[in-house]
Amino acid sequence: MNWKDNFKPEVQTLVKNVERQIQARLMEIDDQVTFNQQKVLDAFQKEKVAEENLNGTTGYGYNDMGRETLERVYADVFKTEDALVRPQFVSGTHTISTSFFGMLRPGDELLYLTGMPYDTIQEVIGITGKSGMGSLRDFDIDFDYVALLPSGEVDFEEARRKLTQKVKVVAIQRSRGYSARASFTVAEIQKMVKFIREVLPDVTIFVDNCYGEFSEMIEPTEIGVDVMVGSLIKNAGGGIAQTGGYVVGRSDLILKIANRLTNVGAGKEEGATLENMRRMYQGFFMAPEVTGAAIKGAIFESAILEKCNLEVSPKWDDPRTDLIQTINFGEPDSMIKFAKQIQKNSPVDSYVDPEPSEMAGYEDKVIMAAGTFVQGASIEFSADGPIRAPYTLYLQGGLTYSHVKIAITKAVETTFFS
Repeated sequence: MNWKDNFKPEVQTLVKNVERQIQARLMEIDDQVTFNQQKVLDAFQKEKVAEENLNGTTGYGYNDMGRETLERVYADVFKTEDALVRPQFVSGTHTISTSFFGMLRPGDELLYLTGMPYDTIQEVIGITGKSGMGSLRDFDIDFDYVALLPSGEVDFEEARRKLTQKVKVVAIQRSRGYSARASFTVAEIQKMVKFIREVLPDVTIFVDNCYGEFSEMIEPTEIGVDVMVGSLIKNAGGGIAQTGGYVVGRSDLILKIANRLTNVGAGKEEGATLENMRRMYQGFFMAPEVTGAAIKGAIFESAILEKCNLEVSPKWDDPRTDLIQTINFGEPDSMIKFAKQIQKNSPVDSYVDPEPSEMAGYEDKVIMAAGTFVQGASIEFSADGPIRAPYTLYLQGGLTYSHVKIAITKAVETTFFS
């Protein structure tokens, strides 16, 4: 008995052809997983992670040895001076917001080098949403961005004009968000960093690394980035951490950001970890393997959906720098139908029928299919997208490659072979 026997003959043939096509690429990902797993293992051993580190603290969280050791592990893996790894971060957007408020002061300017940031960050900045709610603009922190070229590349000529002395933080968004452009590889980010340093040597360079951890064999902090952030319900949590985020980078900047997360005076010294430490340690240890499974799933998605005559990005054999796979459906009905099938083939809430709806921080209605063990965990297999042209669905995550294959194959059969 083969798992493919549950599908129509033409779908079985399609899957077999795809599996043959992508086999060599999957083997490359396996090698990458092992390389990244070695980095994490080395850090655990260097910092002498012990059983007592897995227990949390209560109250103020003073003298939390597990928390302090985990932050050294993160700093080791990402090759930085310091780290802030806390369950008090509620999302990737929260880590970004806290970092900006920690690093910027009234009169400063934040410049996004990689185009307009995604919807939820726009509200943090104050581009969207109501004024007076506590955005950066409410605190007289200015914002500008460098529009990307039609090719999706950075417009370095325009960037040179906008990199004035007023700019204190230059932000780079690694992943595409809800945009058509490709995500930026670490090699591309390195080119950006070199350029920024030539124009403004002392400016702070910040990277939103959400979806990017362990998707390559080198991280942005290894090529000159000052501060980098991410969410523990994405790659770094390995599908096990139930909440939290991280910030890694220069020690002076980490302290400023910690002062914003807690308060000036407390900084990194407070913040109870409760029952989270075991999951945060184990999730980070599992992160290279789980990220690899998600990337292999994305390669399968790209190959099979391209054979269904859909526009996909990245292509199955393109370099990968994050978990996200996009599919342009061109019209809303098939996009919504496909998303509903992702929900139907999830391990949790498979009976739920998702509908496009308004969501906080987004300008358009969004459909979200996410039958996940952790609410909103995009390291788990999920799909979402705004209901706007060209009707692009964003697939991400997958705790196991097998689950992604089963769910995508069923969605393909229902949407295109019914």
